[in-house]
Amino acid sequence: MALLMAPAVGFADPVEQTKGKFEDKFRQLEGEAWPTPTDYRNAAGEPGYRYWQQKVDYRIKATLDEAAKTITGSETVTYQNNSPDTLRYLWLTLDQNNYKRGSIAELTRTTAGKELTTSGVRRAKRMQTWEGGFNDLKVTDAAGAPLPFTVVDTLLRIDLAQPLKSGETLTFSMNWSFPIPETRVVGGRSGYECFTKPGEDGNCIFLGAQWFPRLAVYSDYEGWHNKAFVGAGEFTLEFGDYEVELTVPADHIVSATGELQNPEAILSAAQASRLDQAKTAAEPVYIVTAQEAAAAEKTKAAGTKTWRFTAGNVRDFAFASSRKFIWDAQGVKNADPAHPVVMAMSFYPKEARPLWDAYSTKSIAHTLKVYGDFAFPYPYPTAQSVNGPVGGMEYPMITFNGPRPIKDKKTGELTYTERAKYGLIGVVIHEVGHIWFPMTVNSDERQWTWMDEGINSFVEFQAHKQWDKKFPSRRGEPRDMIEYMVSENQVPIMTNSESIPQFGNNAYGKPATALVILRETVLGRETFDFAFKEYSRRWAFKRPTPYDFFRTMEEASGVDLDWFWRGWFYSTDHVDIELVDIKKARINTRDPEIEKPWEKLQDDEKPDSLTEMRNTEPTVVSTDPKTRDFYDETTAFTPTVKAKKKYADAMKDAEPELKEALAVKDSFYNLTFRNKGGLVMPVIVKLDFTDGTSETVRIPAEIWRMNPVEVTWQYVTPKTLKQAELDPLWETADANTANNAFPRRIDSVTLGITDSEEPANRMKDMELIVTPDSTKTAPQAKKDEKK
Repeated sequence: MALLMAPAVGFADPVEQTKGKFEDKFRQLEGEAWPTPTDYRNAAGEPGYRYWQQKVDYRIKATLDEAAKTITGSETVTYQNNSPDTLRYLWLTLDQNNYKRGSIAELTRTTAGKELTTSGVRRAKRMQTWEGGFNDLKVTDAAGAPLPFTVVDTLLRIDLAQPLKSGETLTFSMNWSFPIPETRVVGGRSGYECFTKPGEDGNCIFLGAQWFPRLAVYSDYEGWHNKAFVGAGEFTLEFGDYEVELTVPADHIVSATGELQNPEAILSAAQASRLDQAKTAAEPVYIVTAQEAAAAEKTKAAGTKTWRFTAGNVRDFAFASSRKFIWDAQGVKNADPAHPVVMAMSFYPKEARPLWDAYSTKSIAHTLKVYGDFAFPYPYPTAQSVNGPVGGMEYPMITFNGPRPIKDKKTGELTYTERAKYGLIGVVIHEVGHIWFPMTVNSDERQWTWMDEGINSFVEFQAHKQWDKKFPSRRGEPRDMIEYMVSENQVPIMTNSESIPQFGNNAYGKPATALVILRETVLGRETFDFAFKEYSRRWAFKRPTPYDFFRTMEEASGVDLDWFWRGWFYSTDHVDIELVDIKKARINTRDPEIEKPWEKLQDDEKPDSLTEMRNTEPTVVSTDPKTRDFYDETTAFTPTVKAKKKYADAMKDAEPELKEALAVKDSFYNLTFRNKGGLVMPVIVKLDFTDGTSETVRIPAEIWRMNPVEVTWQYVTPKTLKQAELDPLWETADANTANNAFPRRIDSVTLGITDSEEPANRMKDMELIVTPDSTKTAPQAKKDEKK
């Protein structure tokens, strides 16, 4: 497409700005930052007609050794090569290997401060005596013959005896074990927590995540995804079906991805009955009561039980196990015909009560509704929230969430802060929301964290405001993003997950804010919601890239948004639009009977001569009538006969269009906007008039297309403008609202008074004194007396 520009601003190359100072912020991203569409991913942002992805099924048997704090397991993997390529080897992920002392994650850990923290010292000492990672690895083919493999940090490559051709299936088996990390000491997304402080019951909670060797992704846009796991970037995996047997201590309760297949062998008759009742209950029902959990805590049962779960079309599997667990559940109606009732369930120790009883399961139910409305109905039979040492993490059908009440050390009384209450509600919404993004809309978190964290934080923000209008959301409000957007230590959103200095702001906050603005300000709710739902529908159970998201949002909304993606996702520009000035103009009617009085009004507004005002003696003209003549009786603003005749003659021959234009009595207000932050955005102008009325005009961002730095916009009205203000509702993350109003307002601030500090007094700090008779300190004086 030809690019036409006015000669005054010069030509802008569609890729590089090399001529003059003009920068075309509306040039297309196609061919510049986006890959060329293919048969696998088309130009509309949809999966192409040849789209493919691999399928991987698992049959896993694992045993939790509570005393040794280890997991030992075996798995049989069936790998379906749906790609058009022949594979000569397979890559698997070994995320637990990031706990090995020689891993990239451990060796590249850095410290920011000059002081040590208690947690830092504890971790350093633990890593001297404990080492995580997979052990006893063994790989065999379907016949039981060993398969050669190579471990590369957190990855494992299996070399195949025969190449796996397109359309073929391969089955192999693995054995492995690993020590479970103590989460609150060494960190991580899984592990254990034991309640061993004085007065506690001595039992533990175990969280199993990223706990078995899993097939790495092989995709159309990257091939093997073999970037090592070093901590920040999470993972993307292949969908498949799971059959999992978990052998745990006999008195443990297990929460896991999928549906429990043998409740009759695991639960008491009463518990099984309660689980059935919960499916139709109006409120959460205790499946394992607090009393039952307390009884289990007192003794450790001998022997083990095996819990069997199945999960279909999931990309991962996680679990939690403890005898401490209280378990409540409630059936939630769902619009997915395959899962008309979703079991919302929470598992938590007594230490989490009463906060978890009140809010966890109800937060799950709320999430199912809001995310179902924004994206698609929840696609699985269960949604679970587990309290343990991990503050917040998600896996298919199960999430780990951290907040608990506080117990007073002296009285034992329980309280919880407002932050803990909303923190629990918020983290449950956020982590359960991740079951949509990225557990179903399967984006690649290791490369583009914002595709799951940012998009999820956006929908989470909507869920917050539907829970409580005054919900204290951490992310989503445009005004809350300003401090980050004007900071220096930032990178574009489109930066690899492992290279982001301000991770929370970049991957969560800024993209969430961008989408709020896109919905509320740029597109409008109806248009945005249609496009967002279309993206979610298109890519459910598939693997989108950022470009698929960008293209879908444009294609489904019917709006070219390249300028928006460029500013918010590819740059570190911020929003700061200044209303520089306003000039009021009127049409010159050419009628001297109108124009001369108007000119006189303008002249009257000028201040008189200072000398004239200070002279007190009468002037000659005022005291001697004989000195006054025609020129004293008239002024330059008096219409002349000649001027009147000239106007009358001109109007006789004037075109009707000219007469109509000259008759317009409206004022023409020219408002000049300056883009000081660099990020082009719509300009929202609130106009206040002297008659007490107001009007807000929403000017599209395309106002900046000819000049992204400064533009003048015209508003025509018969009213008299009193004041104008940009972004009156603070909806665009404008960094400086002080320059948004014209005329400028006087902003109010509160100044504190700093107390004068006493000069340093080391003697006082040492709690020493002197007497009125001596400059020696009291202890020194006593020593002298003894001498």
